[in-house]
Amino acid sequence: MRILLLNQCFYPDVASTAQHLTDLAVGLAERGHQVTVIASQRGYDNPATRFAKRERWRGIEIVRIPSMGLGKGAKWRRAADFGSYLFSCVLRLIWLPQFDVVLAMTSPPLISFLGALFVRWKGGRFVFWVMDLNPDESIAAGWLKADSLAARILENMLRYSLRQAQNVVALDRFMKERIVQKGIAPEKVAVIRPWSHDDMVSYDLSGRQSFRERHGLNNKFVVMYSGNHSPCHPLDTLLRAAEQLSQESRIAFCFVGGGSEFRKVQAFARDQRLANITCLPYQPLDQLSASLSSADLHVVVMGNAFTGIVHPCKIYNILMIGVPVLAIGPTESHIGEILRETNRDGQACVVQHGNIKPVIEHVLKMAACERPLPRGGVNRWAGQISKSALMPRMIEIMEAKEEA
Repeated sequence: MRILLLNQCFYPDVASTAQHLTDLAVGLAERGHQVTVIASQRGYDNPATRFAKRERWRGIEIVRIPSMGLGKGAKWRRAADFGSYLFSCVLRLIWLPQFDVVLAMTSPPLISFLGALFVRWKGGRFVFWVMDLNPDESIAAGWLKADSLAARILENMLRYSLRQAQNVVALDRFMKERIVQKGIAPEKVAVIRPWSHDDMVSYDLSGRQSFRERHGLNNKFVVMYSGNHSPCHPLDTLLRAAEQLSQESRIAFCFVGGGSEFRKVQAFARDQRLANITCLPYQPLDQLSASLSSADLHVVVMGNAFTGIVHPCKIYNILMIGVPVLAIGPTESHIGEILRETNRDGQACVVQHGNIKPVIEHVLKMAACERPLPRGGVNRWAGQISKSALMPRMIEIMEAKEEA
C-alpha cells in the first residue's frame, strides 16, 4: 500500500510524537509498504535546528516543509509557526497523488483537518491518531474562550476530521469518552496506549552511574521530571516542594526536556537561588535509558482540567525502568488508574495540585529508603505497554481494508 503520514515532527526529532510515528513508519516500511512522511524542516523544541528538506531513510520517503520558526516564547509566535507550517503543508498536498491510507496526528493542532480534506478530494482511507484534543486543550488551558468564534470554528474542524476518519485511535478510555461525546460512534474509536520504547529503554546501571557523574548527581537522591514542560503539565507544586527541600543537601531535583515552560523552571531556580535544581535538555533516544535510570523517583504531572485531552506517555517508559513514581494531578485519569494497579509497597503516589506537604513527605519517605534495584514485578506491564505488543495493533488498523 501507499501510505502518507502527517505530523509536524518525525525522525530525528526527539519529541514523543516523532518517536511514536517513526516507530510506526519503520514498522510499515518493513512490511513492504511505500511510506511517505510530511514533517517540519525545523526541530520541534528548537526551531533553529534544521533537518534535510528531503531524505530517504530506512525505506521511508521523508519530505520536510518550512515554517517561520519563531519558537514558543509567546502564543502569537506559536500560532504563526503553526499557521505557516499548515500553509506549507497545503501547498505540498496539492501536488501529491492519491494514497491508499493517510494517517494524521495532532501536531500542529488540527493538521488532521488537512488530512481529512486530502482524502475527501483525492480518495483513500483516513486514519486519525489522536495524541491530544484541540480546541479542547486550548480551552482548558485558558488560551481560547469556549464560546469564541475561533473555538467554534476549530471545534467544527475537529469534528469534521473525526467524522471523515474511517478509524480513530485514542490513547485512553477518558479520551475515547470525550470523542464519543462529540457524536462519534464508539465502535469507530480504538484505544491504543502510546507504547514504551522497550527496544531502547530498560534499566541501565552503568548508564545511570555515568549520567549522574556527568551532571553532578552522585550521592544524591534524584527526583526527576523528564519530558515536555507545558502549561498542560503545571510544575508549580513540584517547584515549591523543591524550594522547601533546598536545605536537604542529599536531595536533587532534575528537570529534563523542553517546551514552553522549560525556561520558567530555569528562571525559578535562578531567582530563588536553588542549587538543588538541575535543568537539562531533551536527551537523545539512545541516551534515554541512562537518563531515566539515573532517577530515584520519577514525577509525572498533568493539569486537573486535561483528563481525556492530553496523555503524558512518559509513564510507560518509567514503568519499564521500574523506578518509584510520584504523580501530581487528578486521580481520575489514565495515570491514576495505572498507578493504582502497579503500586507496590507504597512506592507510587498520586497527589493533588497545590498539596505541597504530601509531595515533600513522599520524597522524604523514598529518600529514607534504601533504594531497591528496579522492581521486576512492575515489568509484568511489559506485555501491555511495549512496542512489540501495541504497534501491531496500529499496523493492523493501517492495513485494514476500506469498507464498501
